[in-house]
Amino acid sequence: MKAVQVQDRKVRYAVVGVGWISQAQFLPGVEHTGNSEVVALVTGHAEKAAKVGEKYGIGEEVYLYEEFDQLLTSGKIDAVYLATPNDDHVDLAVQTLNVGVHLLLEKPMSTSVAECERILAAQEGSGAKLMIAYRLHHEPGTLRAIERVRKGDLGRIVAFNSSFSQHVHGQNHRARHGYWGGPVPDMGVYCINAARNLFTAEPEEVVAAGVQTDERFNFQDTVSVTMKFPGPRIASVAPRIASFVVTYNGGDVDDYRIIGEKGDLFSQPAYQVGSRIEHVVTIGTRKTSETFSATDHFGGELKYFSNCILNNHEPEADGEEGLLDVRVLEAVEQSLQTGKPVKLLPYDRKRRPAEQQVEKLSPHGKVELIDAHQPSKGQ
Repeated sequence: MKAVQVQDRKVRYAVVGVGWISQAQFLPGVEHTGNSEVVALVTGHAEKAAKVGEKYGIGEEVYLYEEFDQLLTSGKIDAVYLATPNDDHVDLAVQTLNVGVHLLLEKPMSTSVAECERILAAQEGSGAKLMIAYRLHHEPGTLRAIERVRKGDLGRIVAFNSSFSQHVHGQNHRARHGYWGGPVPDMGVYCINAARNLFTAEPEEVVAAGVQTDERFNFQDTVSVTMKFPGPRIASVAPRIASFVVTYNGGDVDDYRIIGEKGDLFSQPAYQVGSRIEHVVTIGTRKTSETFSATDHFGGELKYFSNCILNNHEPEADGEEGLLDVRVLEAVEQSLQTGKPVKLLPYDRKRRPAEQQVEKLSPHGKVELIDAHQPSKGQ
């Protein structure tokens, strides 16, 4: 199958998975894009989807998962936004890409490197566009930090440290899906992605330690990870270290610090959707701050991806970007199981986020959810 061609109209999306993230963030952001529309929903809960469809003017185009291939070949959609639990990604993604329908896939890309490779093979076979939903690759503060590091404002970068914490309710689906539903793939993927792109490098060694602090979870709900990155391509330059802690059983914390030989940049918040981001930069004894207004992260990434479809551009946060994070997540899982460091093969990623990817869509207001809850409040 060849990729779906879109010209002279908005890109028509089906939303697959009508839970919290789709209702609270993705669907409200669609109207801000100007180049995208949602025309169908796919879910295991038809009654809920019908109510959501009515709310967003989607009408009767509501499909159960067993009817998904019928929708994919109907000619009614150009692209899919896939926001199901992580262990459902691979089969639905391959199914979508095999028929040439474009795919915006929530992170993490999947639950193993082998599954990511299956998805990439399907994408290569049809030529459909594949983007992993790294919403921060279009957020002004994130891209400004990357640019400052590239310009050398902090000097040679030596370390990265981050904390990301939230309370997750014991009845939320994340609490019952083992490691791949836990805090490292869910939240740690932000820390990993930030470190990789601030260092402009891929880690060569990963070591992790975790504890289970609450019996509601069937995994280690608090995890510390350290990644060793190679130094710049000069033999005399030492490796660099990135570390982070994530937990499903702590108060809301969301920050990172990137440390260079000249000074540091501290971002708080760093990852949270709908938040104004502030950087505090210290160079020697001089401290300055820079604030970035809140933007619609989901509308921004969707506008960018639809532009890639309409103009036949390859998205920056492609399948390779998703795979490189998953190989770190896989190494963390192995280290937690063995208690030992895990070596990773050298890898040279050519593409990185750039400031021209910034999208500054205004954030939407609070949304009333239909049979869905934020992670701290259950399903």
